[in-house]
Amino acid sequence: MLQEAVEGMAQKAEAERLTDLALNAVELIDRNLYERTCDVRWWATDAAVVDCAASPGEASAAYACERLGVILSAYTVYLDLWLCDRNGVVIANGRPDRYPGVCGQSVAGEPWFQNAIALRSGDDYVSANVRRENRLGGAQVATYAAGVREGGRAHGPVLGVLGIHFDWEPQARAIVEGVRVAPADRARTRVLLVDTNRRVLAASDGQGVLTEVLPLDLKGQTNGIVRDSQTGTVTAFHRTPGYETYLGLGWYGMIVQRKAER
Repeated sequence: MLQEAVEGMAQKAEAERLTDLALNAVELIDRNLYERTCDVRWWATDAAVVDCAASPGEASAAYACERLGVILSAYTVYLDLWLCDRNGVVIANGRPDRYPGVCGQSVAGEPWFQNAIALRSGDDYVSANVRRENRLGGAQVATYAAGVREGGRAHGPVLGVLGIHFDWEPQARAIVEGVRVAPADRARTRVLLVDTNRRVLAASDGQGVLTEVLPLDLKGQTNGIVRDSQTGTVTAFHRTPGYETYLGLGWYGMIVQRKAER
């Protein structure tokens, strides 16, 4: 009985530790993405962006591209920034040399554009699901968007949309690979970020990203563990608590750990 009690205490302590690691992973990405929501709302008020959306033309587009390029030179976590008119046509981007075919393309059918053009205030933003963007070489992106408004005013008429494409893969990989798993446990441990539908967004082993869906029933819990009675695998999870005004989209940090071999 004493041995069973000690083992139970050890399992509980380990489960709590893994859950804390899961929370740490999702908190780190939330803090990172909160900054992206600030960026898009701020840059949508840039004079060059507003002027180009208000009066599209060769000169205003060239200046907007130049200005967006300056921003990208300082913020290396983005692949590209797209300024779209009210009809969803890209009229300026920050890296025309790297992505020369972007300007002139329509993104009117993209959910992030449709949701952003309908925003009621310059204080609002849209965050899209992590996906691959073919117009950016098939890279994994997390897109944030905000309305560009007349005069850069929060409640001015909407002139267009600014979409910013966060370079998801290297940033997310750094987080899941950086979680402090004990060296002895690393080979049997998988650190994950998953969305509200349990789709894998990032994995420390690099497997299943954007394709794998975990068959887990979390029973509505925000945090806890799931044990596989057959294999002994433990999955610790923690739902995003959000950060500042960023709600976190219902994502989870997860630690999947196989049973140790004896």
